[in-house]
Amino acid sequence: MSFVIRIGIISDTHNLVRPEALDALRGSEHIIHAGDICNPAVLDTLNELAPVTAVRGNNDSGARIDDLPEALTFHIGNTAIHLVHDIADVPK
Repeated sequence: MSFVIRIGIISDTHNLVRPEALDALRGSEHIIHAGDICNPAVLDTLNELAPVTAVRGNNDSGARIDDLPEALTFHIGNTAIHLVHDIADVPK
């Protein structure tokens, strides 16, 4: 048996989430943020729409952001997702 889940994907928000991005993410059941968040308020805004899984990007540091991993493998349903900010960090 299979199921369908709408996953929103975003990165490089650099301190803000534009209204157009919020509109595109609305209705997502899960949001993935691939780094360069810069301000934890971005995660708070996205969490109002759906649960968020995020990693740190090369421009990320500071309170709450430092707690994020640089890479993360997690599952949504039966699908494994490996999340990094920079494609060069994907294991070969």
